[in-house]
Amino acid sequence: MSPGPAGRPVLVAGRRPPRVVAIGGGHGLAATLRAVRRYTADVTAVVSVADDGGSSGRLRELLQVMPPGDLRKCLVALAEPGSLLAQAFARRFAEEELAGHALGNLVLAGLMDAAGDPVAGLDEACRLLGVQGRVLPATSEPVVLEAIAACGQVAGQVAVMGTDRIRRVSLVPADAVAPAPVVEAIASADQVVIGPGSLFTSVLAAVVVPGVAEAVRRTRARTVYLCNLRPQVPETRDFTVADHVAMLIEHGIEPDVTVCDPGGIEVGAPPAPVVCTQLARPNGQAHDPVRLAEVLADLIG
Repeated sequence: MSPGPAGRPVLVAGRRPPRVVAIGGGHGLAATLRAVRRYTADVTAVVSVADDGGSSGRLRELLQVMPPGDLRKCLVALAEPGSLLAQAFARRFAEEELAGHALGNLVLAGLMDAAGDPVAGLDEACRLLGVQGRVLPATSEPVVLEAIAACGQVAGQVAVMGTDRIRRVSLVPADAVAPAPVVEAIASADQVVIGPGSLFTSVLAAVVVPGVAEAVRRTRARTVYLCNLRPQVPETRDFTVADHVAMLIEHGIEPDVTVCDPGGIEVGAPPAPVVCTQLARPNGQAHDPVRLAEVLADLIG
């Protein structure tokens, strides 16, 4: 399987497309999904739902729904190219009571509430947007991200984002359950891609769900960690790529291979193989989906 033009995978006669699971949150996971969809249509996004800031945090508190922001970003990344509805989902209001809310956040909140089940609501959103693949929450339960840092214990994703010298993160409740489709997707995957994104508040916030972590440890798929292009300050100030990998291992996840950009974070000496190649867009601010797709497609197990 090789990447095709305009985000459409090139299908080889007689071969099924590879099954890819991408885990994380926010803009980082959306970047991975834009790359993955270039070499397969069989992709499942497993998304962190610990967000408690911005529009997502307001809707979470007001409506008692799962924070929709990261889920929306992933849906838009996997939507049919040129979809007007996907463009509308990303539109953020500036007017009065709606100020700061993205239309997609409001629609997702309504769909998940109407369905009575976040997974069913997201499946309907996938249908409406023409998504090839699936977008799933790392857990269907309300969770709070907690961190143990040099300053002590910190609770809430926004608070953790502003903390440095973090030693470990976890979720409350500690026994949050991963939806069955998440575990099944990881078990049957050919490739599991973790990241990029903020190490503690996006990547580990999804991976530390017990069912997700256990499924990643048990899968036969090649596990790829995709490192950020630059440090997430203050979370990972002065971290090398090796420090990122060490923290994943500390949380029970040992990637088979790490992918990074030589122009970003210092590599150090990670304990597993490293693919270090140019991945950034010309402005250096985000991963280029074409370059990333070429690297990830070559790493199918």
